[in-house]
Amino acid sequence: MNYRHSFHAGNSADVVKHSLLIALVRALQQKPGALTLIDTHSGCGLYDLKGDQAQRTGEAAQGVLRAYADANPLLDDYRAAVQAVNAGGEPHLYPGSPRILEQLLRPQDFLILNEKHAEDAMALRSAMRGTSAAVHERDAYELWLAMLPTRTSRGVVVVDPPYEQTDERARIAATLAAAHRKWAHGVTVIWYPLKDRAAHVRWKQQLRRLGIPKFLWVEHWLYDADQPGIYNGAGLFIINPPYAFTQALPPLLEALRAALAPEGHKGEIAADWLAD
Repeated sequence: MNYRHSFHAGNSADVVKHSLLIALVRALQQKPGALTLIDTHSGCGLYDLKGDQAQRTGEAAQGVLRAYADANPLLDDYRAAVQAVNAGGEPHLYPGSPRILEQLLRPQDFLILNEKHAEDAMALRSAMRGTSAAVHERDAYELWLAMLPTRTSRGVVVVDPPYEQTDERARIAATLAAAHRKWAHGVTVIWYPLKDRAAHVRWKQQLRRLGIPKFLWVEHWLYDADQPGIYNGAGLFIINPPYAFTQALPPLLEALRAALAPEGHKGEIAADWLAD
């Protein structure tokens, strides 16, 4: 699956991912201790929703624009993060995870970004100019391990690959296992697309065998019945989510489901632990 993000910026997966990232970081920031935020697949950092690539798919209409039209106050933090890079009215720019994480930084926090592809890395540096973020241009999985344990006692690693390579899931599983050995208490967020339900169930079974405790999954299935051969939604694995985050999760998930349900579908968004 090729997931070059400029074609998909602001889609339903972004709305869920960024809403949950904001809630997660804010829950961690209820404690004053510093956080190190690491984004292993940062992309360009900022996307033009009026540009040719985004217009070719039109996916923002089913994502960020639906969230903007929804009045639920539980989505206010997400809308504010998008509005922060727009002058007003309907958004024409979309902030990727780097810009959203940068908005959340407190003076004591650190942000480390990484993008392997040279063209996107150049765009990322431009998007982050004037911020305190450190930008790397390295293999994402090598950087993931190299940065652990984080410079602060607490941190979050966000892993958001394009799933272009056939071994992407295997690399994630292997790197996650090694990362957990180095940094067992750290918070890790892994994004994934949902296309084939049976294949995804097999991957979850493989990850369960890693024996990592406090392993949460959140899955957003867009349609009431699977649509063969197409994108059906997306999810997040979250290792070591804080209690304040998990307690506040159910109403936020319901708000996201209602806002993003395609015409004629209720959709489903659920969360549970990956324990046996």
